[in-house]
Amino acid sequence: MTQPLRFTFADDGAIPNSRLPLLVYRAALPADPVAMEQAFAAHRWPPAWRDGVHPFHHFHSNTHEALGVARGSAKVQFGGPTGQALTVQAGDVVVVPAGVGHCNLEQTADLLIVGAYPDNAPRPDMHRGRSSDHARVVRDVAAVPMPNADPVSGVDGPMRDAWS
Repeated sequence: MTQPLRFTFADDGAIPNSRLPLLVYRAALPADPVAMEQAFAAHRWPPAWRDGVHPFHHFHSNTHEALGVARGSAKVQFGGPTGQALTVQAGDVVVVPAGVGHCNLEQTADLLIVGAYPDNAPRPDMHRGRSSDHARVVRDVAAVPMPNADPVSGVDGPMRDAWS
């Protein structure tokens, strides 16, 4: 398996981001929603939804998230308004650490994302970077446990190395 691309983003005062790198696995899984769901489930990241990425900056303070691109492509800005825009396409998987902002900037008409969360995660919350919540969400992000396995390759996958 090839190593994922790694990206880190600083706290911008609204979006906390994370000390953990965002991971982009290129062409990691078959471009098929059922196959992605099966792979995520086998690696202890139960699939939770099929849809796209919200077209506004948001983040989860209580869980990490895997985004599997099952169909189409999208340009997604990670790290908040001052972060980095990345194009993801069918077969790619993005592992978004808790606290890292993400926003859909553009997409193909056929975009389909499979979303999953680690099996040790609570129901995901959603924040949009309100300054009044910042201190609390920074604490919450720091308390999110390490997932039990890499969503793409399992227990001893590249995520464990990148996040240790």
